[in-house]
Amino acid sequence: MNKIVLASSSPRRKEMLRRFNIEPIVVSSNVSEIINEGENPFQIVMSLSFKKVLSVIKDYPDSIVIGADTIVVYDSKILGKPKDTKMAYEMLSMLSGNAHDVITGVCLIKGDTKIIDYELTKVKFRELNKKRINAYISTGEPLDKAGAYGIQGKGAILVEKIDGCYSNVVGLPLSKIDKLLSKYFNFNIL
Repeated sequence: MNKIVLASSSPRRKEMLRRFNIEPIVVSSNVSEIINEGENPFQIVMSLSFKKVLSVIKDYPDSIVIGADTIVVYDSKILGKPKDTKMAYEMLSMLSGNAHDVITGVCLIKGDTKIIDYELTKVKFRELNKKRINAYISTGEPLDKAGAYGIQGKGAILVEKIDGCYSNVVGLPLSKIDKLLSKYFNFNIL
């Protein structure tokens, strides 16, 4: 049986795989997630997911190693994880009442097989007033999330609608991962 290694310290990604009885070996990639303004968001997430896998693959040559990186893009501006509550407030204010893209790059490698792809989901926020934004920030949830919100948590009340893969917005596009695992590695999540 194929072992799955998750090149990520994200508890959300691990939990998502565990829901399908996959107990991944979790290895923090320690890849610096530096995003330079003006870079193509698709290339950024695919490159970062590839770098995450490369940083751990040497220790797991017989396993399928999965890496992922998620960013939020609004009006051509990339919104990573906010550095502080002020930045979280600015991001949430920007997203208020507007649609944005959530893009996750995924990389899967085992042996000589290397797959790099991405998933895009459109998310629309409802109109948020200062009180709502500050109340959400006070939960602490926005500080470790791209775009300063977590759709799987309290941030769900900020979202009016989505178009695309829900699990992508959480940080791991499960349908895409399952398709790639099935097609290239003869492995099915379910």
